[in-house]
Amino acid sequence: MASGRLAVVATAVLIGTIGATGCSASRGDSGATTAVADGSAPGDEMAVEQHQGRAGAAGIGDPDFPNDGNGGYDVGHYRLKIEYDPERKYLSGVTTVEAKATQNLSRFDLDLSGFTVGKVTVNGAAARFSRSGDELVVTPSRTIPDRSAFTVEVTYAGQPKPVRNSPNLGTYGFIPTSDGAFVTSEPNGARTWFPGNDHPADKARYDFEITVPEGVTALANGEQVGSPVTQGGKTTYTWRETHPMASYLATVTMGRFELREGKTASGIKNFAAVDPRYSGSLNELYNQSGKITEYWSKVFGPYPFSSTGGVIDDFPAGYALENQTKPMYGGFNPGDDVIAHELAHQWFGDSLSIRRWKDLWLNEGFATYAEWLWSEHKGNASAERIFRNRYAVDSDAAIWKYAPGRAKPDDLFNDSVYTRGAMTLHALRQRIGDPAFFRLLKTWNAEHRYGYVTTPEFVALAERISGKQLDGLFDAWLFTAKKPTTW
Repeated sequence: MASGRLAVVATAVLIGTIGATGCSASRGDSGATTAVADGSAPGDEMAVEQHQGRAGAAGIGDPDFPNDGNGGYDVGHYRLKIEYDPERKYLSGVTTVEAKATQNLSRFDLDLSGFTVGKVTVNGAAARFSRSGDELVVTPSRTIPDRSAFTVEVTYAGQPKPVRNSPNLGTYGFIPTSDGAFVTSEPNGARTWFPGNDHPADKARYDFEITVPEGVTALANGEQVGSPVTQGGKTTYTWRETHPMASYLATVTMGRFELREGKTASGIKNFAAVDPRYSGSLNELYNQSGKITEYWSKVFGPYPFSSTGGVIDDFPAGYALENQTKPMYGGFNPGDDVIAHELAHQWFGDSLSIRRWKDLWLNEGFATYAEWLWSEHKGNASAERIFRNRYAVDSDAAIWKYAPGRAKPDDLFNDSVYTRGAMTLHALRQRIGDPAFFRLLKTWNAEHRYGYVTTPEFVALAERISGKQLDGLFDAWLFTAKKPTTW
């Protein structure tokens, strides 16, 4: 993620009032719901508890965001069937979740904010469900055995409610616009438009079927499957992302767009879309996205996905987000430095994902350093010069008081995570030299392609490739809340 003003700030955990399905439900310390959607008495829940198996946890286990994601299962694939009416700002959807149990599962949660849920089935059989905050609590008719595959289908509808007034992102999630919707979900806004496991630690593949009024274009991750189908004044678009993707990177952005499609120099599909207000930027977005993708493929290793490009929409978000295969630029014409940042994320953050938000510097520090490398590549300011300019800031500046190796949940997108994270990489480059440093970047991507990464893993790889002990460097730059004096 990057700001359109290149100033990045923090976000807050999603908090909101959730629309229930004809009942109110709360979860006590035991995790049990006290009312269910079919009107059963609270005591009937005791029968459910007698099933063999255990309830999946209401969070995936990230201590900084304890209610994000869910336990007890791992999602492999989402099928999202969505119809959206921009005039009424009304969404109706059927989400199918294909998952595998990681325990004997008597009950499990999906993350969902708002909406009225009409029906839930598990393996085709009707399931009991209730609401508890942002949790859709599902009790299947029988326990799901450990390691077995199962399918959940949720039918829901309502007006999407994005997260608003977060401390520094402003608004995120499913954001209605005058002609459609701007959909950027970092860190936990996927739940504002579909039920799922809303945490980057559970990546999955996605199929999208999006129906909108005729004349409106619907965009999603990956590549379009076939041509749009128009019938009865509505058009249905089908998109598919065949590579694993974190939930916050998914999008179904809709509106009136001008499009350009083609391929990069090496044959990667390139897709650019801009709101008519930004029509003059279409060719620049297309060309720069292609050139930068090609260059990063040389620096970081092969491009991890099947298409590249970007989208400029007429919503004044003031930030950009690295939605997988389609970075989103909210209400501004991105310079090539911002495009370089978001496309670097296709490697650092999208292909290589963090299991816990505390490691966010592995996304943002790397993408920020990519901006410096792009400047250097173009013959503008070198990474060394940029580093020196940043380092010249007074020792009592705020950036030195925030150790970026441990991102804070109440200040997740602090500038230190970006800038000091990037400075850490340059200090490392100086210590181990260019040959080892750039070999490290390619090896890091090759060894963790489509997987998950942690800071200790990066430190260990840097030491293995360089043959140097680097604890002191990383401690000073990532984990000490003061200005480093040596590196």
